[in-house]
Amino acid sequence: MKPMTKGFLSALFCALPASAALADAVEDFYRGKQMQFIIRTAVGGDYDQYSRLVARNMSRHIPGHPTILPINMPGGGGITAANFVGQSAPKDGTVLTMVSQGLPIDQALGLNKSLRVDLREFNWIGNVVNANQLLVVWHTSPIRSIEDAKKRETTIGATGAGSVSSQLPSFYNYVLKTRFKIIMGYQSGQEIDLSMERGEVEGRGTNTYTGYMASKPHYLSRNLIIPLVQVGSQREAELPNVPLLTELDVPAQDRPLLEFISKAITVGRPVATTPQVPKERVEALRAAFDKTLLDPIFIEEARRENAEIRPMNGVTLARVIHELIDTPAPIRNRIKEAIEDRSTPSPNAETK
Repeated sequence: MKPMTKGFLSALFCALPASAALADAVEDFYRGKQMQFIIRTAVGGDYDQYSRLVARNMSRHIPGHPTILPINMPGGGGITAANFVGQSAPKDGTVLTMVSQGLPIDQALGLNKSLRVDLREFNWIGNVVNANQLLVVWHTSPIRSIEDAKKRETTIGATGAGSVSSQLPSFYNYVLKTRFKIIMGYQSGQEIDLSMERGEVEGRGTNTYTGYMASKPHYLSRNLIIPLVQVGSQREAELPNVPLLTELDVPAQDRPLLEFISKAITVGRPVATTPQVPKERVEALRAAFDKTLLDPIFIEEARRENAEIRPMNGVTLARVIHELIDTPAPIRNRIKEAIEDRSTPSPNAETK
């Protein structure tokens, strides 16, 4: 036993300086650096809000305390930013970005040929928030459940073709056999809300619970909207009686479709760095991200901005994205068919 113990201790003590040396090397690398945080949208909107919130707080927790410069790079629904980060940006851990929620689905289903990067090669740092997507109807609608929506045509407002707001209602029609008539062309969720209030449409296919609480909390507190289903990994604590998509009764062959969509929704506001970054820098960035989201200064800033924070660590986020993209082809093909655009242009809104 003594030789083994001595050998074990020697190995342990030899490893410690190496670990310390790696930590010192990471700190030395970042000291004095100016990092970039590529923002997938123009100024304004929640991607810009969340990106800047992370950027101005995360540097305190990165070894060497580099500065982080936010750079807006809009275009292609976030594809311009993703292509830049995956193809052109330095692959050294000095560039961060918040990837569009829908891009893992785009890659998995081959929806957009302009996406020229493999998101599985990105180094995923963490997810700022994941919140359930709600399908709701206005309180004046006679629809009160998904079962009701299978029996009667119900108008649902959506934005552009290919948006989540049209894809999810299409998916419900395909898999759940609902009869939603998707009215497409609204410029924003706020326009859809106004259309519900006016009685032009009966419902809205997608918005998060946290989104309603931040912008129109009276919708929920006064029961002006009726949530029919929520999509995510678990029920919102405040909506215990609204079923999850995965809890609905469907044939066994359709259950993987529900699981795919539900998993995709958990990819809320994911932060990544470029491919090929040295492992020790990725680990340092992940640790800094985790510490940032627990930082009282960050939490207070998020509270002031009504920015909901529900973190997911980088390892879990990477696994979810890999699982989505590596979904078996038969399931992906059925998902692609299910979300095919079957909407009707709105006479009262411009097509996006």
